[in-house]
Amino acid sequence: MPAFVSRPTLLACAFADRATEGRRYPERPHPYRTEYQRDRDRIIHSKAFRRLENKTQVFGPEYSDHFRNRLTHTLEVTQIARTISQALGLNTDLVEALALSHDIGHPPFSHEGESALDAIMRSYGAGFDHNLHALTIVEDFEEKYASFRGLNLTFEVREGIVKHSRDYDGSEDLYLDIRHYRMGQRPPLEAQLIDLADEVAYNSADLDDGFDSGLLKLPQVLEGSRLFRRLYSQATKRFPRSSVKLRFREAIRSLIDHLATSLIEETRRRLDENSITSIETVRNHPCRLVGFDALCDEMNREIKSFLRRNLYDHPRLKAARNQARRLIEKLFDYYSQDPCRLPARHFSRLSENGPHWAICNYIAGMTDKYALYVFERTCSE
Repeated sequence: MPAFVSRPTLLACAFADRATEGRRYPERPHPYRTEYQRDRDRIIHSKAFRRLENKTQVFGPEYSDHFRNRLTHTLEVTQIARTISQALGLNTDLVEALALSHDIGHPPFSHEGESALDAIMRSYGAGFDHNLHALTIVEDFEEKYASFRGLNLTFEVREGIVKHSRDYDGSEDLYLDIRHYRMGQRPPLEAQLIDLADEVAYNSADLDDGFDSGLLKLPQVLEGSRLFRRLYSQATKRFPRSSVKLRFREAIRSLIDHLATSLIEETRRRLDENSITSIETVRNHPCRLVGFDALCDEMNREIKSFLRRNLYDHPRLKAARNQARRLIEKLFDYYSQDPCRLPARHFSRLSENGPHWAICNYIAGMTDKYALYVFERTCSE
C-alpha cells in the first residue's frame, strides 16, 4: 500500500477548522456544516462562479463544445486538489473552497482579457490582477445577504484567494490594500497546494484539448515532452491495439497521476525534513513547502514551455487573442467617453473609486458571450 494513502486525521501543520480567524461579520455557527463547507457552498451559489461557464480557458466555444471552459477547468482543479489534500492529511474542506474560488476573478477571454485590462488600468496608475479582483468580488460585489456586502467568507479563504499563487512581503505597490492578509508570511499548505493543482490540471488538459483540436500533432508532443513521451510509450505497450486517440488519453491520465504523486511524496518529504509541526512553522518557513521533486518540476516546466510555444502562441489562437484585446479596449473606450452608459448598478459606484474602476469592474465581470453581445450592440459600427 502506498505511503501516502488518506489519513484519518489532519496533519499537525494542516489548518484545523477551530483555528480560523473568522469572518469579517460574525455569524452563528451552522449546525451541520463546517465554516469552510459554508464558504464552499457560498462560492458555488455565487454569480461569479456561474459565469465561469462562459469564460474561455484556452479554446473559445467557436472551436467546439467539448473543450474545457473556465468552469470545467475549475472543477478539474478542485478534484485534483481534493485528492492530494486527502492523501497529505490537509483540510480538504478548505482546499475545496479555495480551488472553487481560484479563478472567479478572471475577466472574459482568458489571460488576454486580464492583460488588456491590466494595461489599460496601468495608464490610470493602477493595474488589474484576477486574484485581487476575486477578493473584491467576494468582499463586495456579490449581493446575496441582507446583513452585509459580499459573501463574508472566512479569513483563510480570502487570504488564499489573494496568496495561493504568489507571496507578498508587504513592500509591493498594489492598487488594492491587502496588508492585513499576513504579508511577509507564507499561506497555509492548503492554499499553497492550489497553484500546483492548477498546473497539473491545465498542463494535462491543454495537451488533451490541443491534441483534440488538431493544433498539436502527436510527433510534436512526443518530441516536446520527455515525460509524456515515456508515458505514451508505456500506454502503447499496454494497449497495442488501441487507437492513437485512446493511447493519448491513457498517457494524459498517467501524467496527472505522475504529477500528483510527486506533489504528495515531495511535500511529505519537505515537511518531515524541516520538522514542520504547526501552521505557524508553515507560515514562517523561508519558502513554500508544497512542491514537486526536482526532476518532476523540470519535466513539468518542459510541458509548460512546450504548450507556450506550440499551443498558446499558435497563429490561430493568437489571432483570436488579438481580436479579444481590441474588443476590450474598444469597450473600455466606449464607456470612458460617457460613463452614463454603464448599467445603473455600476454607474452608482462611480463616486467610490472613479469612472475607470467602475468600467474595469463591469467589463471584468462579463462572460465572453456577453462581452461580444455588448460589443456588437455598441462598438461594431
